[in-house]
Amino acid sequence: MKKIKVTKNGPYLVSGEISLYLKQIVEEEGLNVLKTIKKLDTPKTGFALCRCGKSVNPPFCDAAHKNIGFDGTEVAGHDKYKDRAEIYRGEDMDLLDDDRCAFARFCHKHLGDVWTLTQQSDNPEAKKQAIEAASQCPTGRLTAILNRQPVEPELEDSISIVEDLPKKVSAGIFVTGNIIIEDADGKKYEARNRQALCRCGASQLKPFCDASHVSVQYNDGIKRKSGKSIKK
Repeated sequence: MKKIKVTKNGPYLVSGEISLYLKQIVEEEGLNVLKTIKKLDTPKTGFALCRCGKSVNPPFCDAAHKNIGFDGTEVAGHDKYKDRAEIYRGEDMDLLDDDRCAFARFCHKHLGDVWTLTQQSDNPEAKKQAIEAASQCPTGRLTAILNRQPVEPELEDSISIVEDLPKKVSAGIFVTGNIIIEDADGKKYEARNRQALCRCGASQLKPFCDASHVSVQYNDGIKRKSGKSIKK
């Protein structure tokens, strides 16, 4: 079974054969996009990812959480996305938004932000960009609704360690596909196609990312062998 287990005040334990990638948010033609840099080597038997933000071997756990007395208490509830999301009505589509933001900024397109584009969705190009923007949201915060049905991209079961080059910070862990996320007490969070987990240790919505990595200027210090590295 492909699963991410949140351990009490400890790492994420990953089981099942799940691909792990290093990806970077970069700016192209005025927009933020996500680029794959490389696939990381992982044991087929599973691996542990740091969530305290202090590992010297990121993104993997090195037991730093024990040395710093990391408080990884989970705050996020188990309520369903449809119950917490607000609906924004548009001309030719609607938009669900539950306000869980990892500040990836993919919701901004050339014609405007996803909320404005939804309102203007009687314009075919605005509608297209609104659907793209919603579908690229890594937390699953945004979901386009067409003909009363949610629009979800087909995504590989994968985990991505993300660096945000424009902001010069290390971002969250983007999780895609049908991977189960289980809390420290063994209760499963709602299955989602797109989710983002905290790895800086500062989120107020643990285990999920809430963009705190930007305010705390989190930098995991990984030396990059390919692609651009973060420079302060």
